Amino acid sequence: MLSQAAVAALPFRIDLPTGFQMVEGRGAPDAKVWSVRKAGKTLAMIYAGPSSQFPIYDGEQVTAAGRVSVIVPEGTRRIAMEHLFQRPEAPQEIHVWLMSLDGADRDAAERIAQSVDPK
Repeated sequence: MLSQAAVAALPFRIDLPTGFQMVEGRGAPDAKVWSVRKAGKTLAMIYAGPSSQFPIYDGEQVTAAGRVSVIVPEGTRRIAMEHLFQRPEAPQEIHVWLMSLDGADRDAAERIAQSVDPK
């Protein structure tokens, strides 16, 4: 689990509500991966490195707010399942995606993913 200072040092900003934590996973040379968790359940993943596997999900790709997002229909609403930021400096790509969840967990994961913004 990352401390508040470690989260603040990441190459992006993220709003983590109380009870959520960031956990660093296995990365690769020049790449890192983190998971956003609550009570041991992974809600979203974030990759920062030279080349992500975007897109993971099939859906409409929309470019807005400095990122490309994949939007999928879910009932009467549309969900942003993943976001890709591309930058001229390292890390060149920051890729955020939701895990397959539903209900309140899906809503929380989407809000947190929407809060990610490169520094």
